[in-house]
Amino acid sequence: MSNLKSWLLAVEESVNPFHFAGRVLVWIGLTAWGWTFVSRPMDAEFLAGSFLHNVNLAFHEGGHVLFGLFGWRFLQVLGGSLGQILMPLICAAAFLIQNRDAFGASVGLWWAAENFMDLAPYIGDARTLDLPLLGGVTGKDVEDYHDWEYLLRTTGWLQHDRLLAQVSYNLGRALMVAALLWGAYLLVLQYRKLDRS
Repeated sequence: MSNLKSWLLAVEESVNPFHFAGRVLVWIGLTAWGWTFVSRPMDAEFLAGSFLHNVNLAFHEGGHVLFGLFGWRFLQVLGGSLGQILMPLICAAAFLIQNRDAFGASVGLWWAAENFMDLAPYIGDARTLDLPLLGGVTGKDVEDYHDWEYLLRTTGWLQHDRLLAQVSYNLGRALMVAALLWGAYLLVLQYRKLDRS
């Protein structure tokens, strides 16, 4: 447990004031931006209009390709959402393990949280199939084109689409708040070790 704590709360012995100021600015920016996500109910139009939505979309589509290599259609379809969630978690792990940069990892967790929120309207659209998808069509226009309609129909959970969407959105909210609190605590620890020479 103490080993995990040393990883999650890793701080340099002497913190460069310039690096510290940059981290503070990043944290302030993520807090302000995060508030726009956390403070509002799930809103597909708002989430789709976010700058990160198109970034996330690239990892979503890449996840379909990557997980499609396993040859199982269910995993290929799920792979889009997995790719979208896993990429920021991989970034967070790289910061933490490779660089011993816990603050960078907290930013990766913030991004993963945003992805849970970004996916929520897609999950909640599994029965209505109204959201515009890649290619300008909706799930109503092309059979088996909507990932979450296929996934939830295949598992027999289609009637739970809105509940699962809300769970995803609220999980994203909770993780985002946790990431910001983690980052803030790390900044306090870094401030205590600020190089004042």
